[in-house]
Amino acid sequence: QVQLVESGGGLVQPGGSLSLSCAASGFTFSRYGMSWYRQAPGKERELVASITAAGGGTNYADSVKGRFTISRDNAKNQMYLQMISLKPEDTAVYYCSVFTSSRNWGPGTQVTVSS
Repeated sequence: QVQLVESGGGLVQPGGSLSLSCAASGFTFSRYGMSWYRQAPGKERELVASITAAGGGTNYADSVKGRFTISRDNAKNQMYLQMISLKPEDTAVYYCSVFTSSRNWGPGTQVTVSS
């Protein structure tokens, strides 16, 4: 079955940087577009960034454009999210996701931006 495991979250000061990783298994990774979502306390889960199966196309939420970069390594079955210039409003649980026959989610990794 599909398994997604995020890593790399933590506490960072405003203006700082953090990199997230998502390890995928249980499906043919290179055939599927992948996405990062996030959910802040009391808010709905929102799409942060997505990337096409081959990695040639990306899309970002307006709130993170120019600060976040999504990428993937199909040889390693890994997806990444590089985050710079982090703001307190970026604080959330970040989820890796793929839609195969249904939407699949990892357990999430907490990102906290605070001084």
